[in-house]
Amino acid sequence: MTPEVLPLFPLQSVLFPGGLLSLKVFEARYLDLVSECMRTQQPFGVVCLRQGSDVKREGEQVRFEQAGVLADLVEVDGEQAGILRVRCIGRERFRWSDPQQEANGLWHAAIERLAEDPKVLPTEPLIATVRALANAIATLKQQGTKPFLEPYRLDDAGWVANRWCELLPVSLAAKQKLMELDDPLVRLQLVDEFLRSKGVVA
Repeated sequence: MTPEVLPLFPLQSVLFPGGLLSLKVFEARYLDLVSECMRTQQPFGVVCLRQGSDVKREGEQVRFEQAGVLADLVEVDGEQAGILRVRCIGRERFRWSDPQQEANGLWHAAIERLAEDPKVLPTEPLIATVRALANAIATLKQQGTKPFLEPYRLDDAGWVANRWCELLPVSLAAKQKLMELDDPLVRLQLVDEFLRSKGVVA
């Protein structure tokens, strides 16, 4: 079977399945990426940077995480000549291999899609963390902010864990480890422990 080869967008952030990502695209290589994905109707891979920046710098070493999340374009707006405002949604997780950097600096890699989280109900001890997310969503709405895409799947442990992971003030390395966990209940349990340690959930 021919491996799936897709463009990669290394960022100083971790995208989660079901998450929203807004980007201001101005580098030629990423304008090319957006054009390619619009033309082919394919996603691109978002990978978290371990080393280097998401803006090209001469001679800079770039390293990124082995696992990422596929992103589908939702909206593309031309803010002004040479600048695009892009809105994406996170889909499946993936692992990459055989990365190749093009002459323009854009990375492509063969990817292996990983299984989506099974839909699992949050267990009774985790209900307080689910309620806390519902309250956080309500508060953000009152402030005129909608950080999550509807419908809100509060009966899905993986969805709840992923949305909390987007909000938590933890390191990128910690978010990456949480994103890579295959068991959504374990991910939510770790979030629950963090929230309890900070007094967010009693």
